[in-house]
Amino acid sequence: ALGQIAKRTISTTSRRQFENKVPEKQKLFQEDNAIPVHLKGGIADALLYRATMILTVGGTAHAMYEQAVASFPKKQD
Repeated sequence: ALGQIAKRTISTTSRRQFENKVPEKQKLFQEDNAIPVHLKGGIADALLYRATMILTVGGTAHAMYEQAVASFPKKQD
């Protein structure tokens, strides 16, 4: 089995031919429809954008809370 693998020619071409979707994407992203470029990819882009904004705002709020907690010393009994 190893001998057969060693004798095979190395090829950089793909066995499957994929359809070139670049022109379709270019047309979609260059269309002037008042949608920001980071949301032109559809619902998946919108969900990723919203998740990123939620994590960013939530992380900032949590960091500010922790900063406020750390800035006040604990009382010693």
